[in-house]
Parts: sequence; structure tokens; C-alpha cells
Amino acid sequence: MTRLALLHQDDHLVVIDKPSGLIVHRGWADDADSVLSLLRAQLGRLVYPAHRLDRGTSGVLVLALSPDSARALAASFEAGTVGKRYLALVRGVPREAAGRIDHPIPRSEDGPRVPAATRWRTLAASAPMQLPDSPRTVRFSVIEAWPETGRLHQVRRHLKHLGHPIIGDANHGRGDLNRLLAARVGLRRLALHAATLSLPHPATGTTITFSAPLPADLETPFAALGLTLPA
Repeated sequence: MTRLALLHQDDHLVVIDKPSGLIVHRGWADDADSVLSLLRAQLGRLVYPAHRLDRGTSGVLVLALSPDSARALAASFEAGTVGKRYLALVRGVPREAAGRIDHPIPRSEDGPRVPAATRWRTLAASAPMQLPDSPRTVRFSVIEAWPETGRLHQVRRHLKHLGHPIIGDANHGRGDLNRLLAARVGLRRLALHAATLSLPHPATGTTITFSAPLPADLETPFAALGLTLPA
């Protein structure tokens, strides 16, 4: 059985470092394994989802250990009192060093567009890479993003709106660049990582913060691209 890396556990919640490629809940796909099924077997007790990360996204994921804690965590996410920080590898280098994207997107699949905002800054940029059978080159950069709202695929949609889609994103990115980086540097996943999450503890209300290091399946391609992130 696959064991999930625990970042924290107490009587009310458990925090894991989710690997890329694993769904959170079987209701979102027909996979044999999910975070919920694996974690229930690993802990020997029920766990309850408090929020979601896409299948391809890695990093900090919080789950409740009781229905009361699940309701409290859900209320914090709904109230916008949860701070989230993501790292993403994107196509190109933004002209500005930092900014804020204020662009409405659907709250759910096929739902109406609602207000959404994401702050971002550029952490590192690669040297130009020659495109196959072309005189053109392309550069890549690592973006740090802080979504201020919690919409479906918000960071992915907003970085595409900025003109810098995330590498490995089959829905909002470029297939040719995804294949190029898979072949050149071994990047075969969505290059999006939930690096940090801060939220009020469901029992005490005290703000707690959790961080997940950049996983090897991102760290190695980043290094191959010459991308060094600040400490």
C-alpha cells in the first residue's frame, strides 16, 4: 500500500504532502486509489476532505478527522481566511516582475463566472531553449502565486489569462511545450505545487502554517532548466 507523507496530525486534522497523479476523492474519477482511501487505510480511521487539489498538483493538503472539524475547515475556506501559496513552471517570462490578476472564472464546472483574484511574482527564469526544427526559442519561468479566492483551477486559469500557461497542463497549456519538456528534462506532470497553506485551527482558532518541499519530479527538471529558487 502506498503510504502518504504526513506533515502534521492531531485530534482534529491531518495534513499530508500529496504526490502528483493522485486524486483526492474517488467521486472525482474512477481511480482505484485516492487520498481518502489510502489515508483511511494508513490511519485506520475515517478522514474527511476539507478542500481539493487537482490530480496533477502536489503539495499541502488538509483533511479533517471529524465531521465537526470538516465543517469548521470548510467555513474557513469559504470565508477566505486560508492563505495558499503555489509554485508553478510556466511558458515564457512575464514583462512585469509581479502583479495581481483580477479576472472572473467559474466557481465550478460549467458554472457562472464569479470574481477571482490571484497575486503573483516571478522567482526565476530560464535561458532560451531551442525549439525542434525551428529557429525560434522559448523561455520558462517559475511563478509564485497566492490565490485570494478559491475557484476551480484558479491558478491554472489565471496564469493562462496572464499569457503564461503552466507546463504540463493538458487543458489550459500547450501540448507541444509539454512534450518538449518531457523529452528534454523529464517533466511529465503538471508543474504546479501547493507549497504553503495557513489556516485557523478548527478547534482553537489559532493560525497554523504548513509547508511541503518541492518534490523530486519538479526539482530535477527545474535544475535541468537552470532554475534556482530563492531560499
